[in-house]
Amino acid sequence: MNKLNNKPFERRTFLRGLGTAMALPWLESLAPRGLRATSTELPKRMAFVYMPNGAIMPQWTPKQTGRDYELSPTLKALEPVRDQIQILSGLAHEKAEANGDGGGDHARANATFLTASQARKTAGSDIHLGVSVDQVAAAKVGHLTRFPSVELGCDKPRGSGKCDSGYSCAYQYNMAWKSENQPVPPEHDPKLAFERLFGAEKKDTAKRNAISEKYDKSLLDFVLDDAKKLQKQLGQTDRHKLDQYLTSVREIEQRIARSQDETASIPDFKKPSGIPSSHKEHLRLMYDIMLLAFQSDSTRILTFLQGHDGSNRSFNEVGVREGHHSLTHHRGDKNKIEKISRIDRFYMANFAEFLQKMDGVQEGEGTLLDNCAIIYGSGHSDANRHDHNDLPVVLAGGRNLGYQPGRHMAWEVDKNTPMANLYLTMLDRIGAPIESLGDSTGPLTGV
Repeated sequence: MNKLNNKPFERRTFLRGLGTAMALPWLESLAPRGLRATSTELPKRMAFVYMPNGAIMPQWTPKQTGRDYELSPTLKALEPVRDQIQILSGLAHEKAEANGDGGGDHARANATFLTASQARKTAGSDIHLGVSVDQVAAAKVGHLTRFPSVELGCDKPRGSGKCDSGYSCAYQYNMAWKSENQPVPPEHDPKLAFERLFGAEKKDTAKRNAISEKYDKSLLDFVLDDAKKLQKQLGQTDRHKLDQYLTSVREIEQRIARSQDETASIPDFKKPSGIPSSHKEHLRLMYDIMLLAFQSDSTRILTFLQGHDGSNRSFNEVGVREGHHSLTHHRGDKNKIEKISRIDRFYMANFAEFLQKMDGVQEGEGTLLDNCAIIYGSGHSDANRHDHNDLPVVLAGGRNLGYQPGRHMAWEVDKNTPMANLYLTMLDRIGAPIESLGDSTGPLTGV
């Protein structure tokens, strides 16, 4: 464990054990005597969560604007965190339109979402897009954490091959782009994502893995002695906070182990490392890993691709056996629209649960959510029509970053206000300002 005696406060304090370095959450007791955690000292974070295939917009968009608005049917799950969200209507991704390139709206929706750039139409190796907002931030503030950025997903990444109407699969299966021709693939296996954040140090990896396998040890078993020493130096509030944090780590380990056991019981099946058979549990695990990554300040930049645009996943959890993408081409069929609405609400319920957990973690005088701006949205609005304007967007948290949650903000749809303008504002508020991104025209004011 880092020494605490009269040394400048080290934000990245670790519990250490054999081959393990576990970052800790913000603990007031570890700050130098007399120093209180203020919003300017706490980490500033951003995250982006992608919802595939747009939404049923009449079920999404609130009818009123301002603070006295009523949550729509799709957004109803956000009621417990209503004062921590902004609904943003009227934003657009013009570069997701064909602009002379013909079909391929799903590939462009995915590719443009964080880059605001036009994807070169190719299925070959000459892919070309733009740097995504998360990677712009990572280049500027990523040195402050163990990982400059973390990319998560629920689909197995694809970096090549032909996918949507002549576009490379790289556009459709990646959100983060480090350069104009270099996507950053998301990790879709919760076990591997967890081990990346809390795994063994290289020199002791083999030894620790051997011990873990022989004695069925948890990650926490390796840092238990260090944790006990730390507990003696903490105040009552911080002891409780540390207990909660370590309990969360243990629970994720157990859930990953259960998902492995589930697949192990299936005969003649190529078993994934730790991917649950339940999509809901897969989503929840990834959200919980996001929470721990932020809570431990392992990273301040996160992206989560819940499903690639054009995904044809079925949702037995809500009684929808047809493929998602197939249903979005509903042509006004009320039965299909109702099923898509169920999928929209399913995704939103999981996101709302994540926000509640973020808002339940105390950090300084506020919560973890107060110090993080999280975008939830899609590169499509109405996927039946392949619209890329008036996008479904939620901006959650960020009260200590200067945001004003608790409202529905709407810009004029026919003005096609670039989504990239919002990204300029977000970059500025985490200390990574740039003059332009993609098709931006200037920072988005009023949020």
